Amino acid sequence: MRYQYPTKGVCPTMVAFDLDGDRVTNIEFTGGCNGNLKAISKLVDGWTVDQINEALAGNTCGFKKTSCADQLCQILRQAQEYSS
Repeated sequence: MRYQYPTKGVCPTMVAFDLDGDRVTNIEFTGGCNGNLKAISKLVDGWTVDQINEALAGNTCGFKKTSCADQLCQILRQAQEYSS
């Protein structure tokens, strides 16, 4: 199923992805650092929500308490709870 969520406190405004069970594919960020976000999306494509959380949760950006990667983790957990 395709999900789309707004971000909070980071440069990209939206994250969209497909969630099939706990497997995440086709991650797309709207806005932000295009090259870096494409790289994150490619690196974790096909990973489970837990694998992505283990690798990226809690990552910060500069003085912010979150990051694009951390927002992805938070959003994936929300989508997983919604789909349960």
